[in-house]
Amino acid sequence: MTGLAERARSLRQLSGRATPVAAIVLLAWWLGATGAPAQPASAPAAAAEPAGPLNSSLDAPLFYQLLIGEIELSAGRPGNAFEVMLDAAKRQGDDALYQRAVDIALQSRAGEQALAAARAWRTARPRLVAPARYESQILLALNRPDELAAPMAAWLEAVPTMARPDLIANLPRLLQRLPDKARALALTTELVAPYRDRPDNRAAATVALGRAQLAAGHPDAALALARAVLAADAAATGPVMLALEMLPATPEAERIVTDHLARADAEPSLRLAYVQLLTRSQRYAEASAQLETLTRERPQLAPPWLTLGALHVELRQPREAERALKRYLELGAPDDSSGGDDAADDDHDEVKAGAAAGHAGSGAGRTQAWLLLAQAAEMRGDLPTAEQWLARIDNPQRALEVQSRRASLLARQGRLPEALALIRAVPERNGDDARAKLMAEAQLLREVKLWGRASELLAAGAKRFPDDVDLIYERAMVEEKLERFDDMERLLRRVIELKPDHAHAHNALGYSLADRNQRLPEARDLVQRALVLSPGDPFITDSLGWIEFRLGNHDQAVKLLRQAHGARPDPEIAAHLGEVLWAIGQRDEARRVWADARGRDAANEVLRETLARLKVSL
Repeated sequence: MTGLAERARSLRQLSGRATPVAAIVLLAWWLGATGAPAQPASAPAAAAEPAGPLNSSLDAPLFYQLLIGEIELSAGRPGNAFEVMLDAAKRQGDDALYQRAVDIALQSRAGEQALAAARAWRTARPRLVAPARYESQILLALNRPDELAAPMAAWLEAVPTMARPDLIANLPRLLQRLPDKARALALTTELVAPYRDRPDNRAAATVALGRAQLAAGHPDAALALARAVLAADAAATGPVMLALEMLPATPEAERIVTDHLARADAEPSLRLAYVQLLTRSQRYAEASAQLETLTRERPQLAPPWLTLGALHVELRQPREAERALKRYLELGAPDDSSGGDDAADDDHDEVKAGAAAGHAGSGAGRTQAWLLLAQAAEMRGDLPTAEQWLARIDNPQRALEVQSRRASLLARQGRLPEALALIRAVPERNGDDARAKLMAEAQLLREVKLWGRASELLAAGAKRFPDDVDLIYERAMVEEKLERFDDMERLLRRVIELKPDHAHAHNALGYSLADRNQRLPEARDLVQRALVLSPGDPFITDSLGWIEFRLGNHDQAVKLLRQAHGARPDPEIAAHLGEVLWAIGQRDEARRVWADARGRDAANEVLRETLARLKVSL
């Protein structure tokens, strides 16, 4: 290398005076990276090792060459450092030096240099996993799919036999960054072809091909491949995981999941994954049933208890929630007073957070359990107990959530000024905190039905956050309560303009039109669009059922409302289902539906209004 000998001579002259610290650091790096004493890469793997101490390959020339490379890097010349390190790697055939060369190039964002080093490394060590993996990942980052086949094939062959099925099955996930999904499918097909006839890899290869077909937009082909694996091995879990990835867009795949979960040897992790999918689709009753099964079969497994408690809270079953949550705490969920921001987002936060945070080893789980226990106690009207649970929480990241709960308790006792003061006193670290406090205060005003004040607050907030979709949507819901329907519609259409895939805005506008018996065909179009955006959502299904009832399509209305109520027995959905059943003469069933709903939430406005309007006493 040009200038290397000259630099080495200079460093020899300085080695006793100017560079002792650098020499020590370099020696430490070398010994740590190579696991000294090091052996040349060319030594036969099966050769007998001689007795006695081994000598390090770090001789004087190599030492000075590496020192030059590190000095060049520290001086801000990564290109020179890379050349020195790669030259040393090639001379020594040493894996640690190749690794260092790749790292230097990656740290300096020199993709081509990193690729050159990885390729040189794979040429020197064709049976090693690391160089093939690096070359593959670098090519993926550079979006060069036409060069991927050889290094990825080498990676698959080099990986240990026990780990190969997992790598094969996950090939489509590695290739998902490629923008050309057809090319990714072709590459996956090529890579798995040698393994589809190997008994120990056949299932993984077929699942990988199914994932690639799904990513390429061919769900029917993916479903057929999943079924083919199960036909050969009914206990295989790979096809079940693939089926879960296909839901809810491909409903036919759900049968694969439920059949597996009916087995005595069903994987708990797959059941939990199915529960998460059900909760995302707001199919809470089904999710709860799955968790009841899991907690019965694996009572010492902590996460399901937290998620089950969250579901019972969402279904307004406070006593069942308390039993599940206390069991979770008994299993040893740790205190998280040290922090950890695991706060849930948007709607249905309790269920989402319960599904996501529920490790007995996760500090956020204990805080979540306390928050949910407070909410369950509040549902029972036991406000002192609710406050006792909240008092246990000492987590700055959850301060607004805790204070909002406390504020709700105060408001229910008629102490609204104190409640608002609690929310306003929460520190604001940034604009997101200010927005969150605004939304919390508006929610509190909605809870106590001060619609006018809520409208004024949100209108003022709109000046600071003019295009905030959540804030605009919240304003629309308040305007609807004030019966300012033109303003509500204007705001909801603004939400749709800013976020065309906002399912709840489509649904809210469609339902409002139907509830006022106006523009029913347009209302149906809006709600059907919402269902496309959020398949299976029980509240949207309820809206569509209500529209069909308004249109006089009673059979279709009953079908849709039963579906919605079965997924989520919410009192408002129950009110609608009961009214349709009442209208078609099935009054005993209507009374049963209403009675169950009243047991969950006797104060629900829609339910109370329905019973009063129809002059029904239970």
